[in-house]
Amino acid sequence: MTSRQTFTDPVAGNWLRIDFLPGVELMPLAQPVPEGSIHRARLAAGTVIPLHTHPADEFVFVLSGTVETAGRRCVAGTFWTTPAGTRQGPHVAMSNVELLTVRLGAMGQFGDAGG
Repeated sequence: MTSRQTFTDPVAGNWLRIDFLPGVELMPLAQPVPEGSIHRARLAAGTVIPLHTHPADEFVFVLSGTVETAGRRCVAGTFWTTPAGTRQGPHVAMSNVELLTVRLGAMGQFGDAGG
């Protein structure tokens, strides 16, 4: 962390495409712990993030849109938590979705290698 206050402009932010997850873009905001991440995520309508695990706790807030996860439809304002090592997903974007995610450690692997 720096010794000064920092800001990320929502319009000028740097969105990164995730090659192994088509339809997903991330805007890194901060690194709260080593290998951790606070980021915005955009999922295009129809995007599916497959079943996976993270080796760290994860906290997700739906900013806009509707995403289905764990058999539940989550609309703007929904907040969910997933403990480290817990199998989650698939996450299915029912519309264009924007999420705010806090992950307290490494992302880990996706697909069969991810548990």
